[in-house]
Parts: sequence; structure tokens; C-alpha cells
Amino acid sequence: MDAGRDRLQAIVRGRGARERLLAAAVVVAAAVLTYVIAAVVFPHHSSNHDEAVYLQQASMLLAGQLELHAGELADAFHPWFFIEDGGRLYPKYQPYPAVLYAAAMGLLGEPSVALAGVAAANTGLVYLLGAEAVDRRVGVVAAAVFAAAPLSVVTTAVFLPYAPTTMLNLAFAVLYLRGVRRGHLPSAAGAGLAIGLAFFGRPLTAVLFAAPFIAHALVAVGRSLSADGLRPLAEPIRRNALTAAGGLAGVALSLAYNARMTGSPLRFPYEAFAPQDGPGFGHREILGHSLEYTPALAVETNAYVLWYLATRWFTLGLVGTACALAGVGLVAYRLRTGDGSFIPEIESPAAWTLGGLLVSVPLGNVAFWGNYNILATMSDPTDGLISQFGPFYHFDLLVPLSLFAAVALVSATRLARNRLADGYSPEKARVAVAIALIVTLPLVGVANASLAAQPLERNAAYTEKYETAYAPFENESLDDALVFVPTPYGEWQNHPFQSLRNDPGFDGPVVYALDRDPGEDFAVLDAYPDRQHYRYTYRGEWTPSTDRHVTPKLEPLDVREGERVTARTTVGVTDRVARARVRLSTDAGSHEYSVEDPNDRMTVQWELAGDGARLNEGDRERLTIDGAEKVVLTVTLVDAEGSTFTYRQEATVRADGDRIEVIWPPDRTVCPLVTDCGREGTYLPDRPDEHREWVVFETRVDEEPG
Repeated sequence: MDAGRDRLQAIVRGRGARERLLAAAVVVAAAVLTYVIAAVVFPHHSSNHDEAVYLQQASMLLAGQLELHAGELADAFHPWFFIEDGGRLYPKYQPYPAVLYAAAMGLLGEPSVALAGVAAANTGLVYLLGAEAVDRRVGVVAAAVFAAAPLSVVTTAVFLPYAPTTMLNLAFAVLYLRGVRRGHLPSAAGAGLAIGLAFFGRPLTAVLFAAPFIAHALVAVGRSLSADGLRPLAEPIRRNALTAAGGLAGVALSLAYNARMTGSPLRFPYEAFAPQDGPGFGHREILGHSLEYTPALAVETNAYVLWYLATRWFTLGLVGTACALAGVGLVAYRLRTGDGSFIPEIESPAAWTLGGLLVSVPLGNVAFWGNYNILATMSDPTDGLISQFGPFYHFDLLVPLSLFAAVALVSATRLARNRLADGYSPEKARVAVAIALIVTLPLVGVANASLAAQPLERNAAYTEKYETAYAPFENESLDDALVFVPTPYGEWQNHPFQSLRNDPGFDGPVVYALDRDPGEDFAVLDAYPDRQHYRYTYRGEWTPSTDRHVTPKLEPLDVREGERVTARTTVGVTDRVARARVRLSTDAGSHEYSVEDPNDRMTVQWELAGDGARLNEGDRERLTIDGAEKVVLTVTLVDAEGSTFTYRQEATVRADGDRIEVIWPPDRTVCPLVTDCGREGTYLPDRPDEHREWVVFETRVDEEPG
């Protein structure tokens, strides 16, 4: 009898070791895959510009800062999704998960390592959760299902908070169930700390995940009180009190952070940024985008989001979702009847809490209009943020879906083995099941890879666009530089150019400033007079479309100054031109003249001085320059049929009545049919193939002594 018991224990230990080894392999594979995707698909980050917020926040934490201090230059340095408060800039997001990225940056110099770490932790925790709730075999399968889900593959590889928050939620679930099963008080305390930190990072996400566990805890405490009263304190009361204390510590941390950043413990930074951006129904608004978020619209929105999760973003799509639903049914059947020996046994607390997530997460998300915003077109899953990153607000649903799918898959293999064992020996039945798995797993892998490949291809198209846009920075080694950057989406840094981020002290090797109005640009130049100055711009229009690339230009700048600055602008003229119209304008007015039948090269002389600007053609009065403004020179070519082609240059100047300063060279554009075409017509002197063969646009300046 003792020998048989020892043999059985040895077999169990052997199985446990094998399953732990398989789980470790899945964990390593998930980490490596995430790191490779981050490096290959997202080297310049994604089209979700929230990544820059967390990375900027991480660099701030490394510098010991919760906020940026830009003083009077705050508007020139204003990062995306930061709140400006009297020269102080702070992010709308909490500092988790930025602290993870800061740790990776500080210890290893590479934040992407944190992404791989999160992937490994989530996969490992799913295994532990499955082992704790059911058994190790279910844990291994659940970990593999979780790691293979397209939502996990894509979203974990970017610097967004959803996977890192799930990591804390998973730690909470594992420790909570361990505390329930074993009466282990340290696990209960750890569970509270984990969910408290999750609340600190994403309060709504943490509350929705914790809700079924809180309900279970309340029932357990209520039963204990009914049976034993308060004296002595029963184990469920002590255990859940520790969990509650840890959770409330996280809430207290959040309130303290709020008070530090916004001045009120009850006002979160996201509310300071956009007061109507939080959960709830009615009028919702952020940055001018608004709508009436009615319950009907919320239900419709979330129905689409859940459908796309079930069919596109969970492992094997609808097949995997069907497995998860079958797993729910099998667990319910086993709990209700006690029958079904082939069904892995799951204890009631795990079944109710994990099953409850299938209710609490979708139900709670109905009240959040963010799910509407990730759908560009509700009926089109290939458009909008959901097409690239999936239904990331429902990321936590991967946990119960993976576990219940694992229950169904393990049940199916056990049932198949049992049926085969009825006609064959147990050894032959195991071999047959193993062969079936060997044959089907590659096919399953290919089918699942095709699901993940679609969003990865969409994201790779954005990477190609960013690689084109950042090409000048790859080819130029900048040090002690100041770079003015464009504002295609408004006056925000890192939106869309996430890689062009400032150091927290605005004193790094390169300082990036928004290219804004003349007075503000000169204020930045005054603050950094000894750096090499550049203007980063591009030819084309920056849009979210991956089909429209821009042609970038990084142009050295200089500040020319003196009592007088004279300049000559030479333009190319096609032989079809009948006349040319020259115009010089300031805020005070304009002067112009015409030239009939110009030659193939036409030169315009003009002059800037402390008391104004003028054309050196005839005896003209100066156009007044009042402080900092733009002086615009246009040469418009007109053919016999009236079509036009305009050379336009805008010089940023500052005058004080005695002296003039000019940022040189001026911003130059060439515009068919209109006199102002913005960056669509940016002149690229080093890329003549981008313009018509006769186009020439040269401008030279001579400074007056003194």
C-alpha cells in the first residue's frame, strides 16, 4: 500500500514538474514575442500617442519629478495630454505604469524590457491562477491561450496601461484565491496591496475587476458573522480585513496623489484635463470632441466592441470564444450536479469570482464612452483604434475567457482519452490523443497567427510612415541643439511625433519646441541662445492615413541681426509666364509691383530694418514692423490663361525701432494656383525631384554692419 502511494505521489510530482516546465516555456515565449514585436513593429511607437505620455512620465520619475516646470515657455513645451497650470505641466494619467518603464530605463536603459516583463508576468500569473483555481494542466493551457490572444500580443507590445494593470489585477486574483483556499493571511494582505496599486493606476479598471471578489468577500464575512459573531474574529473576517486594508491603502495613495497634483484629493488629473471625460452618461467631451452618450448608444457601442473581441481579438476568434463559453457551461454543470469526471474540478470561490468577471467588466464598461471613441465606424472593425489595438478597455476579459477555454480544452482531451480507453489500452489512448494534438496544434497556430497578423500589418504601415518622417534625425547627429517642430494636430508636443520628447529639465542634448507665432519662437531662442537651432518641417499634409506620407526636412537656422538686413530672392520662371507680381507684407500693410515678360530667373531685392520693411524697387516707404511678426514676400507668376504659381517666403522677425532680428532662412513654399498652400508646398532645396524642373527658390541675406 505504501509503495503504491509513493508511486502515485512520484507521478503527481512528475506531472507537476512537467507542467511547470511547460508553463515556463510559454512565459519565455510570450516575453520574447512581445520584445520582438515592440522592436520590429513599434520602433517609433504606435499611432496611439498616449504612449508618449507614459514614457515622458517615466523619464520624469527617473529625474525625481512628478511634473515639468517650463515657466513662461510652458506653451512651447506642452506635451500631449499634459495639464498646464501656471508654468507647471503634469500628465492626466496616474504614474502607474510609468514607474515600470522608469525602472527598465534606469536599470537597463531600455523601456521595452518592461513590456517583455509585463508579458511574462501576465502569462505566468494566468498559469498560477489556473493552477490555484483548477489544476496545473488547466493553468498551462490557460497561459498559452492568454498569451496567444491577438489582444494580448498587440497591446502588450506598446507603452499603454492596459496589460500592466491586468498584471496587478491577476496578482490580486491569485493571492485572493490562495488566501481563501489556504487561509493564508500574507496572501490576503498581498491581494489587497495589488488591487490597491491597480486602483492607483486605473481606478475604474480595478473596481470592475475587484467587484466579483468583493461580493464573494462580503458573503463570506456575512456568513461568518451570522455563525460566530465578532468574538473571536473568524478567519474570513481577519483575512478579508487585511485585503481591504491593502486596497484602501491604494485608494489613500490615489487621493494623496490627486491632492498633490490637482489640489483636491477627490479630483483626478484626468478630470482637471477634461471634466466630462470620465464614466457616466449624458454629455461627454474632451478637446472639442463631444457627444450625448445615452444608455442606448452605450449598449450599442459595447455590443460591437464585445463582438469584435469575441470574433477577432480572442485566441482563435469565435472558435476560442465558443470554447470559453463551453467551459463556463461545463463548470456550471460540474458545480450543480457533481457529475462529469472528465471536467477539471474548480472550487466554488474561483468559479464565482472568475465567472463574475464576465459580467462586471462588460457591464461596467457600458458606462464609459471611451469604448465609443475607439470605434471610428461601429460596423467596421478595420477602422479606428480598435482595428490596431483591439478592445483594450476590455483587456481584463482575457483572464476569465482564457481560463474557461482551458477548462473546455482539457475536458475535451480527457473525454477523448476516456472514450478511446474504452476500446483500447490507456497507453494507446494517450498516444492517440497526443498524435491528434501534434497534428492540430500547428493548424491552430496558423489560424491564430492570421488573426494577429492583421492588426500588426496595420501598425507596421504606421511604422513605415514614421520612419519616413524621422529620416532627417536618423541621418543627422544632433548635440546641444534646439529644434522647432510642427503642430499638425494643434499645439501639442509628441502628438504625433512621439519620439521627439524633451528631457524633464528641458536641457537634454536636443530640446524640442513647438513652432508657433513669432514672439513665442523668439522667446524660445532667447532662452537657448548658444544652441544650434533647427526647424523640422515637411512637404505634404500630415494625416492619420498610412497612405499619405510626408517628405521631411531638417533645416539649420540662424538669427541674423543688425540695424538693417538686405536680402535677395531669386526664383525660377517658366517660359509660359506672361507677368510676375511681387508683394511684400507685414501686419501694417503691403507693397507690390509687377514685371512683364520676366526672364527665366527673376531676382527681388528687399530690406528689413528696425523701423520697417520695404521692397528695393522704386522709392517706397517702409512697412512698419511692430515687435515680433512675420514678413511675407510672394512672387506670383501668371501665365497667359491666368493660372498662377506662387513662391512664398515667411520671415520671422523682431524689431525694436533701431535694430532688426531675422530667423534665417525664411520658411519657403511653392504653391500652384493659390498664394498660400501651407506645408503642402514646402520647398525642398535638396530634393529637386519633388518640384517642377524649372522651379528655383534661392534667398540670400547680407547684414548691415552694427
